[in-house]
Amino acid sequence: MIANYHTHTVRCGHAVGPDRAYVETAIRRGLKTLGFSEHVPMPFPDGHESSYRLPRRLLDDYVQSILSLKTEYRNDIEIRLGFEAEYYPDLFEAMLDLLRPFPVDYLLLGQHFNDSSERVYHTNPQLAQSALVRYADVALEGLTTGCFSCFAHPDLMHYIGPKRIYLREMTRLINGAIALGIPLEINMLGIREHKNYPNANFWTLAGELGASVILGCDAHTPEHVADPDNLRDVEAFAARFQITPLKDISLKKPS
Repeated sequence: MIANYHTHTVRCGHAVGPDRAYVETAIRRGLKTLGFSEHVPMPFPDGHESSYRLPRRLLDDYVQSILSLKTEYRNDIEIRLGFEAEYYPDLFEAMLDLLRPFPVDYLLLGQHFNDSSERVYHTNPQLAQSALVRYADVALEGLTTGCFSCFAHPDLMHYIGPKRIYLREMTRLINGAIALGIPLEINMLGIREHKNYPNANFWTLAGELGASVILGCDAHTPEHVADPDNLRDVEAFAARFQITPLKDISLKKPS
């Protein structure tokens, strides 16, 4: 692994460790690029803030910390400023407006919910076919905006209905990402914490269809950055499906 674009910070409320420690771990483990991708603040009309996202009051602090580290470590590693974001059509432009004053290098699509009501988290088992169809629809609409550089944990949806329905909708989703030239992430947190993802059925399809794939640490502690044991496990997982992950990806600046 020479690049990781899925890195969180203590500001999201469910990660630990100083920003500097993530950078120094990345350097020690041979990464050439480290992208920070904190959960983006979401501008809900009623002003409430999600408990797992970067609070708006800490947005400037996050940006300035990453930019300062980028300068300090410029001779040792390339640091990129990014965010992980859901695509909610009703809030998307307002979210982009919130980020436009900052030199954001990239966005990861991380579709944890189907809409801005955020009533049903996708790792909760879903039996309704409509929820799976909606997941594919919303994710594809988000990818077509051209604002996302990668689709993080695209197999997050924990669908427990008929396998044929899952394969149909995920084939549609994977083919859409391929057509748009957007890589899919095999998520290393899912492997190290034994989540419902990575999903073998999803990655069988991705391998067969020829999707572009990258590994993402989804680091919530400095030790998660390119952890050797975790990396060995995820590389073995990819090999099961004849997937050779990309070493790096091209980043798209959100407009």
